[in-house]
Amino acid sequence: MTSPQPDNPMHGITLEAMLNELVAHYGWEDLGQRIKIRCFTFQPSIKTSLIFLRRTPWARAKVESLFANMKARQARAAAPRAAKVVQAAAPSVADSTDTRPRLFSRKS
Repeated sequence: MTSPQPDNPMHGITLEAMLNELVAHYGWEDLGQRIKIRCFTFQPSIKTSLIFLRRTPWARAKVESLFANMKARQARAAAPRAAKVVQAAAPSVADSTDTRPRLFSRKS
């Protein structure tokens, strides 16, 4: 029986899906520069890359690591935008109702 894995970003994602997303994001040329594997640089294809990655644990680990880093960067890039939208939507209550004397003048 398998247990849920909420902290594993690659749970349920096949190697083929990872490779397809990496190729769509980076392209074969950039992927071959990031991970020095011949199947990414010389006549690259999904089929030959999958065969090599399934047989070579160190190469698969590099691909999984790059995929996890890509997903983490995408999540970090999306998070600040959501925070800015929430912050902009809420009006600042302190600015309009603050009647305390100011030590420094407010710049207009």
